[in-house]
Amino acid sequence: MFRTLIPKVFYADLAVGRDLFVDGLSFEVLHDDGDFVVAARDGCKLYLVQDAEFAAKDRPELAIETDDIDAVHADVVSRRPDLLHPTYPAGGGIVRREYGAREFAVLDSTTVGVVFRDWS
Repeated sequence: MFRTLIPKVFYADLAVGRDLFVDGLSFEVLHDDGDFVVAARDGCKLYLVQDAEFAAKDRPELAIETDDIDAVHADVVSRRPDLLHPTYPAGGGIVRREYGAREFAVLDSTTVGVVFRDWS
């Protein structure tokens, strides 16, 4: 399903990052020392770092390529529909973009976004 993701995402409150990635997208916590979390799923890995100064400077939009966007979307819809990006094309649904990929997105309360993309 997922392929590659290894960014570092900063949060003023690490609980928001855990809510999106661990609770919302089912990433597994590999390491947690309080202000630094390593989380992974299906070959993707990311670092969640509690640092208010850096969090104020950057709210990234990440992309995860998948080979089964319908299954990923169904999982998010069934478990955490509150994370679906409200203004992304298709309003939380899957959309085929002009460049050929099928996509949908999720968004946390700090505006960190994750776009799921399927090129098949």
